[in-house]
Amino acid sequence: MRLWNDRHLRLSLTGLGLQYLLALLAVGAFSVNTGNNLLYLVFSLMLGLFLVSGVLSRRALQGLRLTGLEEGNLFARVRGGLRLRLQDEGHGRLRGLELHLVLDDGAVEPGFLGIASREGETTVVLQARVAHRGWTRLRALEFRTRFPFGLLEKSRFIELDHQALVLPHPRTPPAQPASWRGEGHRTLAQEGTSSPEGARPLRLGDSPGRVHWKRTAQRSQPWVRTFEEERPMGLHLRVDLTAWGPGRPFERELERLSGAILQARLQKRDISLEVQGPEGIREVHGHTPCWRALALAQAAGTGEGGTSLAPLS
Repeated sequence: MRLWNDRHLRLSLTGLGLQYLLALLAVGAFSVNTGNNLLYLVFSLMLGLFLVSGVLSRRALQGLRLTGLEEGNLFARVRGGLRLRLQDEGHGRLRGLELHLVLDDGAVEPGFLGIASREGETTVVLQARVAHRGWTRLRALEFRTRFPFGLLEKSRFIELDHQALVLPHPRTPPAQPASWRGEGHRTLAQEGTSSPEGARPLRLGDSPGRVHWKRTAQRSQPWVRTFEEERPMGLHLRVDLTAWGPGRPFERELERLSGAILQARLQKRDISLEVQGPEGIREVHGHTPCWRALALAQAAGTGEGGTSLAPLS
């Protein structure tokens, strides 16, 4: 049962609140008809409880202000986190709030804020799922509470004009064919455990099997051998937007490239992306910048080709 509805505040009765209100009216009617002082007292207590529920739930909605929003790495068709930063003036006040975020082309699971932060700022992470890559607009943020007693539900709306960038779905790339440029595992040397490189003083946790006995005898203190290991080189991606036309094949290719970026990140490999478009060639470096470049890419041709993968030199 909705009592009123304006632009920023909504107050409604819950099912329990409606039953409580009917019982309150019944007790009030009996007390008036019978003149029983005990019924008057019960009526007063019930009315006071109802009013306290409204006042406390209103206080729970006060003193909150949205100061920032971070989308992180939010992928299309994959549940990802939206981090909301709230300026909280409650100083430990009990909130009991549900947070509902409205955005275009997607759905957001409600979040919960139990107690106000004493530091003045609190963070709530909401899980979102968006259907398509690119920019999506966040329309409104709703704070909703039934605290306390569950008799009244109050909601406060904050209109938003934020945008979040949704990255392409990270499709697992297929195995590389033998004719594909970039096939092969070129490597770089780094300090590790493959071939001897030098020696250094013993550190806590070093294996006794790595002790460099000759250097230990010379220095009169334990020294251990250092080694080199091999790791895969970084990956270089190329996409020619003028060779692709809009449509599902282009979107699948972007998803495949997004999956390659994800694999490179999990393998701790460097990555770069070369985007060729009508305006020229642009190159970006790093996992997140490459993802964002793919999210904003627009096909500018009519064909179905123009990508390749190769090791970084």
